[in-house]
Amino acid sequence: MAAAQALELGQADQAHAQLRPVLASRPSHPEVLRLQAGILELRGEYPGAIAALRRALALRPDDPLYHNTLGAVLGASGDFDAAIAALRRACELQPGLAVAWFNLGVMLTRCVRIDEAVAALRRTTELAPDHMQARALLADMLRTGGRTEQAASAYRDVLKRHPWQGMAWWGLADLRTGAFVPDDVERMGEALRDPHASVEDRVATGFALARALDSEGRCAESLEALAQAHALARQRRRWDAGAFSRSIDALRSAAPAAATAPAGLGSEVLFIVGLPRSGTTLAEQILASHPQVEGAGELPDLPMVLNAESRRRGKAFPGWIGDATASDWQRLGECYLQRTSHWRARRPKFTDKLPGNWMYVAAIRAMLPGARIVVCRRDPLETCFSCYRQYLVNNEYTRTFDDLAAYWREFDRTVRYWQSLYPSHVYQHEYEALQANPEAAIRGLLDACGLPFDADCLRFHETRREVRSPSATQVRQPLAPDTAHARRYGPLLDPLRRALGMPPSGA
Repeated sequence: MAAAQALELGQADQAHAQLRPVLASRPSHPEVLRLQAGILELRGEYPGAIAALRRALALRPDDPLYHNTLGAVLGASGDFDAAIAALRRACELQPGLAVAWFNLGVMLTRCVRIDEAVAALRRTTELAPDHMQARALLADMLRTGGRTEQAASAYRDVLKRHPWQGMAWWGLADLRTGAFVPDDVERMGEALRDPHASVEDRVATGFALARALDSEGRCAESLEALAQAHALARQRRRWDAGAFSRSIDALRSAAPAAATAPAGLGSEVLFIVGLPRSGTTLAEQILASHPQVEGAGELPDLPMVLNAESRRRGKAFPGWIGDATASDWQRLGECYLQRTSHWRARRPKFTDKLPGNWMYVAAIRAMLPGARIVVCRRDPLETCFSCYRQYLVNNEYTRTFDDLAAYWREFDRTVRYWQSLYPSHVYQHEYEALQANPEAAIRGLLDACGLPFDADCLRFHETRREVRSPSATQVRQPLAPDTAHARRYGPLLDPLRRALGMPPSGA
């Protein structure tokens, strides 16, 4: 019980210390294995966590809680298909298990299976009317559909019942429509001190508080609230810049050479990559305004196909690239197209806007040589500061200015390299150029994607579609000629400028 309580607080080392004596005396007890898996998951050691849970399930194959935990860990590892299967099994074994329905809704949301996700989340609230996280996620669905007033009302309803619910506070903040009222700053301060608040609640509320303080021009206080929220999140998991750099070097050095699929395979796909907050959602909204293009959003399918191949080979990506043949790449490309086929039901082309796919440009070229790749770029200071201000779950590189700068540098050098190798298929789309001359930039974007010009793309803000990203509200408005935010903070952001190798404010 002490180990479980420490896990609930996100304290992996404390949980391990509590569990150690029992782990030594009863290493095969299923509950010991389940708690061990929780510790390993917190540390990001997903293979070990999954192995421990499978051993526990071998002893308790019909325990719905074990299937639920396995689903959560599989989802954290990125294996969404297996996570959904495990969670559905938990719901079958115990149809009244609200936590399993909620976790299922979360995984379905990540897979952009929105109708199924809404059904699972509604089932959660039927079983547990006070499950405020499910209600907050349902409010998110209203926001993505453009129903901002209804979303704000739903978030407020959650906060009336659970004033410490962090995702509801952050949902209000992310509406970006003046949803805060004068006493919200004080109420968020109280929420941060509420004993009912979990670590996740306090992190999300901290980001919302920073957004509210920013809107009042209290820049130094906003930065302090952000620093505290990031520090709290960093206690659970840290990002290793050196290990990340080595992994990107491995991806570049292992890039496939001549072994590729047929040249036209994947011509239906428009990949949009870049850092979060660099204009990827805006680029997708422009393309989705074209009559030939379906805007699919942040699809998990490319990493899932590569991860599945890694499991099949028993070797982590990119370690198996050297063994892959042309037929292997074609098989993987066809698997991706089969997984995403429903996005071509109405229009012949679709977007895949998962920002981190910039790491997999070489794999995309091998699997889907006909695909176009749009790399979105924005001023590095604005991009990194915007990432720092946004509550980006599981994007641990956003926690410090040094880590953000390290991540940006890896992105910059990598996409420049791929663009030099594949100039006809990798296009760099500049956010500031779009602001300066929208029509010229949009014509260039459409041309790079092999699309004829269509005037609807100039009126992208009038396009009605679900937008499942933090920029959902912004892309439904005309393009603002100036969205720079960092200059308001002046010298307060000099530490970030130094990390990026830029001169200080006013220099």
